[in-house]
Amino acid sequence: MIDYDKTKAWRSGEVRHTYTTRDTILYALGLGVGSDPMDEQQLRLVYEKDLAILPTMAAVLASPGSWMRDRTELGIDFLKLVHGEQGLVIHQPLPVAGSLVGESRVTHIVDKGEGKGAVMHVEKTLKDAQSGALLATTEQVLFLRGDGGFSQRRGGDAPAPASPAVPESAPDVVLEMPIRPEAALIYRLSGDLNPLHADPAVAGKAGFPRPILHGLATWGMAGRAVVQAFCGQQPSHLRALRARLTSPVYPGETLVFDGWLREPGEVAFRVRVKERDVVVLNNGQAKLVAE
Repeated sequence: MIDYDKTKAWRSGEVRHTYTTRDTILYALGLGVGSDPMDEQQLRLVYEKDLAILPTMAAVLASPGSWMRDRTELGIDFLKLVHGEQGLVIHQPLPVAGSLVGESRVTHIVDKGEGKGAVMHVEKTLKDAQSGALLATTEQVLFLRGDGGFSQRRGGDAPAPASPAVPESAPDVVLEMPIRPEAALIYRLSGDLNPLHADPAVAGKAGFPRPILHGLATWGMAGRAVVQAFCGQQPSHLRALRARLTSPVYPGETLVFDGWLREPGEVAFRVRVKERDVVVLNNGQAKLVAE
């Protein structure tokens, strides 16, 4: 069972990450950018001439790795861990290449009760390695299915406020985003080498008929859709993004992005799989720079 005090006190220390334009291009390719090589707006995300970076790349930069699996004294049941929600705030635009310092920490551990699991929030800050300027803050929310009931011994934090539901009205924008069959094999080269996303045998043991797409790839594709639909194709205009990951996605499927402009600078969204009519991202929120 999770040790609340030890886990809440965990700090990654400084994680230094130097990335190049090649890494920035590879990340965009993993999200399906470049499917139309004649589309100039896609090309500027995958071609070094006037290259632009997708802000969601912050989620894969200077990450602390598999610390929950490696730090066995924390008591986290890693095999029953599920990525439940992902958030991002951009404080200053990310450079297309550079050196960053990431520092991660656990901010909340919420006990849902014996047999009901726990919820853990992990915050990561990204700073420029030279100037120390804060560039981005990410938050990963994890559902620890095997760790409920720990507060009977000690500790436990109050639940975070629930994200607002998407509107019931028809969306203002609907975009279809086909997922390449090899998408997970490309995306994993941005850092997440979990064989669940590449090895059919591993996927089968986990209960899936074939390897699934990374949740952060689905989330990143939603960010790309927000940029396309509401940011005038300017990635730097996306300043915050958050969504719940509600169901797995398979490479080769088609994502459908539903977006609502709630007021200037604020967008609500969800993402569905067209072929199965399943919502895979929900309660989505994005904040934009004022035009």
